[in-house]
Amino acid sequence: MSGASGRLADRVAIVTGGAHGIGRAIAVGFADEGARVVIADIDGAAAEKAAGEIVSEGGAAIGVGADVSRSADVDRLFDTVLSSHGTVDILVNNAGEVTIQRHFLDSDEQWWDHFLDTNLKSQYLCGRRAAAVMAPRRAGCIINMSSGGATRAHRGMVAYDASKAGVEGLTRSMALDLAPYGIRVNALVPGLIATRPPHFEPAALRLRDETVPLGRSGAAQDLVGPALFLAGDESAYVTGATLVVDGGLLVQQRSPQVETFPVERFPEIGGSPG
Repeated sequence: MSGASGRLADRVAIVTGGAHGIGRAIAVGFADEGARVVIADIDGAAAEKAAGEIVSEGGAAIGVGADVSRSADVDRLFDTVLSSHGTVDILVNNAGEVTIQRHFLDSDEQWWDHFLDTNLKSQYLCGRRAAAVMAPRRAGCIINMSSGGATRAHRGMVAYDASKAGVEGLTRSMALDLAPYGIRVNALVPGLIATRPPHFEPAALRLRDETVPLGRSGAAQDLVGPALFLAGDESAYVTGATLVVDGGLLVQQRSPQVETFPVERFPEIGGSPG
């Protein structure tokens, strides 16, 4: 793998939802830094393909098909990892659902349960198994994937926002319970990250670029550095934290389209802002 410094050398890292998007980018980034990566995904064929591509580039990876909202699948995943590698050093709880939107008045229990199971229960189940392996060794790192929806609201996404608020509560509580065992638990908060075909339509990219203070859509690769920081020794004294990676999206009160002091009024210093 090119550009590697080996800061995760020989560490075993599980990345759930790792066959596509942010999870895949993180899995590749971890492998590039020497980790032995396990890509877990509900699409088992895609997980194996993603792992095979890492191996073809000189990295170490295996793919495992698993629905991590189901305890039997989580147990099978961890049993496979322990059989292959003997331990787990890093867990990235990235698997999640975001695409099914419904107005609250049109919602139902099945929709609610699907989001809570996929986005929150999965992180509890995987975190519990990982912690049981890490605690006797007094070392380990768990990274939970959150969202701006944990602290702000999306229209038509009540279940999603509730699940992500739960993720941040879970992260804080896990961090406290697991700190005496040397296990660090933190959360990543992605912003407007382009990962699916609709995101890459020119109009969609332009709107995202106009909305994000840094002036561009996020890419899956933008999460790799922050994930490496939380997984590595540089963050040895960081636990219970949420690291926001959103180009400044959450800090603004109004979107640029309705801002009372627009960027066009900013001083020109060496050219126009942005």
